[in-house]
Amino acid sequence: MNVQPNALWNQTLLLIKENVTEQQFKTWFKPIVFESFDEESSTLLVQVPSSFVYEYLEENYVSLMSKTLTRVFERRIRLTYRVLTDKAHNLTQDIQSEPVEQIASQRPTQRGNQSPTPLDVAPQDIDTQLDPHKSFNNYIEGDSNKLPRSIGLSIAEHPNTSQFNPMFIYGPSGCGKTHLINAIGLHIKHLYPQKRVLYISARLFQVQYTNSVLNNTTNDFINFYQAIDVLIVDDIQEWMTATKTQDTFFHIFNHLFRNNKRIILASDRPPVELKGMNDRLLTRFACGLIAELEKPNVQLCVDILKAKIKRDGLTIPDDVIQFIAETANGSVRDLQGVINSLLAYSVVYNSNIDMRLAERVIKRAVKIDDEPLTVDDIVEKVCTHFNVSATAVNSRSRKQDIVIARQVSMYLAQKFTKMPASRIGKLVGNRDHSTVIHSCSQVEKRLQIDKGFTAEISSIENSFKLKS
Repeated sequence: MNVQPNALWNQTLLLIKENVTEQQFKTWFKPIVFESFDEESSTLLVQVPSSFVYEYLEENYVSLMSKTLTRVFERRIRLTYRVLTDKAHNLTQDIQSEPVEQIASQRPTQRGNQSPTPLDVAPQDIDTQLDPHKSFNNYIEGDSNKLPRSIGLSIAEHPNTSQFNPMFIYGPSGCGKTHLINAIGLHIKHLYPQKRVLYISARLFQVQYTNSVLNNTTNDFINFYQAIDVLIVDDIQEWMTATKTQDTFFHIFNHLFRNNKRIILASDRPPVELKGMNDRLLTRFACGLIAELEKPNVQLCVDILKAKIKRDGLTIPDDVIQFIAETANGSVRDLQGVINSLLAYSVVYNSNIDMRLAERVIKRAVKIDDEPLTVDDIVEKVCTHFNVSATAVNSRSRKQDIVIARQVSMYLAQKFTKMPASRIGKLVGNRDHSTVIHSCSQVEKRLQIDKGFTAEISSIENSFKLKS
């Protein structure tokens, strides 16, 4: 061999560098140290800094390394890793790489041993799933969303920075979470068209994962998501009882985070209230930025209404706008629904949009909260539905029907009030917060599998709307 083995190893690294991203090369290949080469057995010995690096290289890059080594050394190379097992005492262990054919035969997919690279998926081949109508141009700023909007815009303009990664946005239904994370994605794609940006709901992600398991294509599923530059996942509270989906997303999250890819998540509650979510995922959610989106106040509702009215070319008196803003309970979704309904009514009945029409539409489109729903209200409705007494629910009785009514009361109180679990427990049977958390978990698990029970809960929730 005319060329020194260490020089051939350096050539191998240069060739690998052309086929992976700069971040991937720095993370996984730069730390590898050439040790020796045995000419007779064609065995190359390299040192890696940890067993984790060895396992990751074998899992994701063994095919790439095998092909480049064969090409550069002009022979089939037997690769052996010297793994540093104890840095303090400089203890190592030599592990021989498995043949590529053997690894491939153990894996269910053709590309299971490959890590996504720029050559695998072109940006133009990915449907971003973004809604072009939900942009920063029509995302009205107010006191309730000023901070998340400003940070979101900053992230969109500088997506390659590690600051505020991941961005975790939470808030009640209708406060504009989906619009904001969609706007961030659109702005990134506009400024950096080469980036792979993907918006997906947590439920669709779970469906895709389940299908990949059934079709034996889980590695392809993971590889696809690991190739994304900006991953936006909406409504992640949907995963609270989906353990296997959480485990899979954990590995995708780690890969993206290590490679400085942008992760944006949205939920209807903060990480600490995602009961049933894996602790290791929760710690990762909390390591970036947690931003709360509050319900828009009346003034912001007025501004949103005026912007929508202007876009739709409508004419609505100011007093009607004010009435809608004060009545829609701070829900952007309700505001849009009311305006759409007003437009439809005015066209069908050929009438002007006035206060009388607004009141008529509001009654049908929005649950009017003249008074906030209390825990006592909830317990009363639950007791009526299950035909038990409030006294029994607040007792220590362990009868099944009483326990179910008690658990449902706690679940609905947690869902419809902003009270902490400890306070809900005090008001429902004088229980502690752990009992409330357990009760909510039990109800959520049953809702996943029992359609009849789901219908009962919906019936109780609908009864809240009839509260005078």
